[in-house]
Amino acid sequence: MKIKNSKKFIRSILIILGMILVITLLVSKATLSHKEIEYKTICVSKGDTLWNIAKTNQTTNSYYKDKDIRYIINDLMKINNLDNSNISINQELLIPIV
Repeated sequence: MKIKNSKKFIRSILIILGMILVITLLVSKATLSHKEIEYKTICVSKGDTLWNIAKTNQTTNSYYKDKDIRYIINDLMKINNLDNSNISINQELLIPIV
């Protein structure tokens, strides 16, 4: 296939790419629901682990409903800026709620 009019070809490609970009932006905005996330603060007690805090929230917190325990632990670590799953007594942790 030989391109006879390169300016017309480039213009057509740019129009097609522009249409794809507009459609992508419209679809992404329509499917994203930005619900405001609220947080509760808990104080770590003796014997608490990130695992049991995550397990409790898996069953009682609708924010984590049907989520895998590993996802919840990683999310709690990210929210609370934890490098690992070690937590200390009297440490305050933010827990997302709906």
